Amino acid sequence: MSQPPPQGSPGEQEGFGAPYEPQPGTYGAPVQPQSQSQHQPQPGPYGQPPTGPYGYPQPQPPTVPYGYPQPQQPPTVPYGNPGPPHQPSGGPGGGGRSRGRVAGLVAAVVAGVLVIGTGVWFAVGGDDGADDKKPVAQESTAPKKPSGEPSPTMTPAPGAAELNKGLKEGEAKVRWVLKNDVDVPSGGVAVRGPWITGGIVAKAMYRTASGYSLDDGSQKWSLRLPADVCAAPSQPSPDGKIVIAIRESTDEGADCEKLQMIDLVTGKAGWTATLDRSSMSDGLSHIVMAVNGDVLTAGRTTRTDAYRISDGKHLWDRLPGFCQPYGFAGGDVPLAAVDCRRAPGDDDTPDEEVRRMDPATGKSVWTYKVKKGWRIDKFYSVDPPVVSLRQDGVKPQWAIALLSNDGTLLAQPDPGKEDFEIECGERDENLDDCLGAAAGGDTFYLATKTAHVDGEFTNSVVAFDMNTGKIKWKVPAPPAQTLQPMRVEDGKVLLYLSPPDAKAKTGGGIMALGPRGGALQTVLRHPASAATAEHVFDPAIRYADGRSLIAIGRVGGESDAEETDVRTIIAFGD
Repeated sequence: MSQPPPQGSPGEQEGFGAPYEPQPGTYGAPVQPQSQSQHQPQPGPYGQPPTGPYGYPQPQPPTVPYGYPQPQQPPTVPYGNPGPPHQPSGGPGGGGRSRGRVAGLVAAVVAGVLVIGTGVWFAVGGDDGADDKKPVAQESTAPKKPSGEPSPTMTPAPGAAELNKGLKEGEAKVRWVLKNDVDVPSGGVAVRGPWITGGIVAKAMYRTASGYSLDDGSQKWSLRLPADVCAAPSQPSPDGKIVIAIRESTDEGADCEKLQMIDLVTGKAGWTATLDRSSMSDGLSHIVMAVNGDVLTAGRTTRTDAYRISDGKHLWDRLPGFCQPYGFAGGDVPLAAVDCRRAPGDDDTPDEEVRRMDPATGKSVWTYKVKKGWRIDKFYSVDPPVVSLRQDGVKPQWAIALLSNDGTLLAQPDPGKEDFEIECGERDENLDDCLGAAAGGDTFYLATKTAHVDGEFTNSVVAFDMNTGKIKWKVPAPPAQTLQPMRVEDGKVLLYLSPPDAKAKTGGGIMALGPRGGALQTVLRHPASAATAEHVFDPAIRYADGRSLIAIGRVGGESDAEETDVRTIIAFGD
C-alpha cells in the first residue's frame, strides 16, 4: 500500500505512479562492429601561443546557483531554480541528452518502490523491452574599456600570498592562484577540464588549451586552436592525452565536428579527425565524449565514433541493428548509454539500455534494459555501476538503479524521508561528471538537498546498501557547510566540504568517511582566509596527489581588466 506523500509545494506532492517489480539485467549477445570507415587522422599541431587575456567572471547575484547552468531546453516542469551556494532551491540534477535540473528527491515510500522527479521517486528497473543548438561564442560588438584600465569600483582579486595571511594551524595553504590569460567573447565561455596528469593541470576554453605546473601554477605550455572548443572528455587517458572537439570554423553556428588530440604533459598537438555527417539527422550540437584507456568515444544522436588515442585510428562507428550507443562513461569500466529504435529515424520514444562494451570493438559484455519510457541520464559510478534515470514529461521523474558488476539490478535507493540533489555541470554533455554521488564496495553515497538550519544552509551525506537500497547511516555536514561525495578511494568516500557562506571562521576542504560512517576525517583543510574565494560560479572540484583544486566553470567580465583579474583555478596543499 502506498503511503501519502509528504507535505510540501503542490509540485512536490505529485508524480506518484504504479509500482512494478524490478527485473534483473538482461544479458545480450555480443554486438559485432561494422567494418572501419574512412576516418583518417590528420597530422599537425595548431598555431601559435595566444596573446590575449583569458575570460571573465560570471556575475554572482544573491540568487546565482552553486551548481552548474544548464544550457539546454528546460523540461516542461522545472527541476529547480538557480541559487547561490547552499541555496535551498532545487539543485541541478543529472544530464542526459535533454538537459534539465533534477528536482530534490522527496521521501515517498510506495510499497518499497521509489518515485522521483518533482519531489518523488519512481520505481525503475529493467523490463522488456532533440538537442538544442548551443550558442556559439562570438566576438563582442560592444566597445570595451581599454585593456588594463580597471573599472572605477574594481578591486583586484587577492592572490595566494594575501589569502595565506590568516593561515591557521592545521590548514593547508593556498599554493597558487591562476588568473585568466585569454580574451573571450562577450557573454562568457565554458571551461573544459581541469585535467590533472604528470604534474600538469590543463584546461581548454574558447580557442586555447593551456597547461600549468601542479606544483606552482606556472604556465608550461599554451596551444592556440583554430576555432572554439565545443566538447571534451571529463578525464584524460592514463598516459596523459586528451582529445577535444572543436567547431568546424569560427562562423556562427559552425558544427562541432573536428577532433584534436593533445598531449597534456608537453602541450603538443597530435592527430586530427573530422566526424562523419553522412546522416542529416546526426546532430553535432551535442557531443558526449569519454576516454576508456587508449580509446576515445564521441557519441551523438545516432551513433558513436571510436578512435585509438595513441595514433588516431578510427575503430568503429555505427553498429549492426537498431541499437546504437550515444555516449560512454569514462574510466576503467566502459559503460555505454544505448538507444534502441525499431527503425532508423523512428521518432517514437526509444528503448534504452545500459551496456558494458569493449570500447575498442563495440562488442557488448552485458546489457541492462531500462524500463520503457525512461532514459539514461548520468552514470554516478562505473565500478560498481550506478545509473541515474529520468522520465520526462509534465511530471518529470528521477530514479537511481544500483547494478552489480555483471549488469544485474541489485536495488533502488529507498530515500525514506530524505531529499536529495546532485550537481552536474555545463561540462554538461558528458555522462560521468557529477558532484554529490559516489559508490564503492557495497555502499552508495548521496548528498541531501541543502536545508536552512539555524539561519544557515547545510546538508548531510546518506549511505545506502548497494544490495538492498536501504539507508545504512547519515552523517551531517558541520553547521553552515555542505558535503558533496566525490569518489571512493582506498575504501573511503572522499567528500568536498564547502566553506561557510559568510564571516567564515573555518574553511572548506577535502574530507573522508569510511563505509560505516562515523566522524568526518580531514584529508586536506582549506584555510578560512580563502573561504570567500572558494565560492566560485559553476565549480569543478579536483583532488590528486595531496593537492585540491577549485576551478571556475565559466568565465566572463565587463572589461578586459576584469577578464584578466578572474581567478580560474585555486590550488591548495602544502
